[in-house]
Amino acid sequence: MSGEVTVTGFGVRTAFGTGADALRRGVFAGVPSFAATTRFDTGPYRTAMAGAAVDGPGGVEGWALRFALARCGAEALDMAGLRPGAEAAVLLGVAGDHTSVTRYWRGDGSSGSCGSVVAGRAVPRAPEKQPVRGTSKDVRRVGDAVPARLAELLAGELGLVGPRLTFTNACVASAAAIIHGCRLISSGRIDVAVCAGGYLVEEETFGKFDSGRALSCDGMVRPFSADRSGLLLGDGVAVVVLESAEHARRRGARPLAGVVGWGAASDAHHIAQPHPEGVGLARAARQAMRLAGDPDGAALDYVNAHGTGTKYNDGAETRGLRAAFPERAESIPVSSTKSTTGHLLEAAGVVEFVITMLALTDGVLPPTAGFTRPDPECDLDYVPNEPRRTDLRRALTVNAAFGGANTALVLERP
Repeated sequence: MSGEVTVTGFGVRTAFGTGADALRRGVFAGVPSFAATTRFDTGPYRTAMAGAAVDGPGGVEGWALRFALARCGAEALDMAGLRPGAEAAVLLGVAGDHTSVTRYWRGDGSSGSCGSVVAGRAVPRAPEKQPVRGTSKDVRRVGDAVPARLAELLAGELGLVGPRLTFTNACVASAAAIIHGCRLISSGRIDVAVCAGGYLVEEETFGKFDSGRALSCDGMVRPFSADRSGLLLGDGVAVVVLESAEHARRRGARPLAGVVGWGAASDAHHIAQPHPEGVGLARAARQAMRLAGDPDGAALDYVNAHGTGTKYNDGAETRGLRAAFPERAESIPVSSTKSTTGHLLEAAGVVEFVITMLALTDGVLPPTAGFTRPDPECDLDYVPNEPRRTDLRRALTVNAAFGGANTALVLERP
């Protein structure tokens, strides 16, 4: 590796709010963000629950995905001390913003009063905020459904000069963007990469996960528990600034963490289910640890798991971690922060990267919230329900996606 990679800035937004302190109050306190969303009519679906920010008047419009990315990007650049006009690659993991497409086609919908019932409580349908079909505002925003357009918009909003690339490989998309940035920097091809990911809860994807019976119907996500029943979607947007360590030193930037290893692997086992033995995840984790100079994980202090709370993922992930660290798996704390944020889809990798970095900074392990009783197939230390203070030096964050894609990133405290 010809160049060390360091993190010098970040911006993040989840249902808990904006910035690191919001994550500390929510994720690190083990407080789930789930509530009935009113962004759209949830009447046709099995649940109304999501980890979505509270909707006020114009709240969704004000945090449309393009604007959320730009705001988090501005915060990341400000923290890093970079200004408009800087040369940096912009690498984005996103599937596009389909909100305006849905609104466009439903713009002439009725203002009926149908709603949902969650835990015995009636939930009203969303107020009618949709414009009439075909308005110029909606037509302009329909283009945001094109993923590459959002990368161009982000680079333009931040005033950055350099290559732009969008990754669309589902739940590893933003992690793949970070890995690509690390490869470009370590090979000496670039000095700075702005890596981002975004997903805001919307009806298009909500309906697909509901029809696939993937959503939890009791309003909780219980990763690794015997009674886990599914995932819930959540808002997630984050931007991180990666630099070569030498470039950061030259300009006096403060390193927040080092990225010392990365790996990506595919097992191509099934279009939606992970390999039952976690083969791809184990391979990605081993790649990352070898690059970090620690193939056995002897110096690894924590794993931020993919941990969706679904029947197939959690057992497979446990077996994959055991395969990656056969001598140490039982002694390494593992937790799933999706138990508080929900599944952030394309944004999962970058938001969980930030969470893992904060764990190193603060010396606190975020818990797996909602944990009830152990599953014999999930037999590791999952940091159940309560945060844990400990001295952390090095951590691994892993993600998985449909089609058998897997990623792994190793962070180190500076």
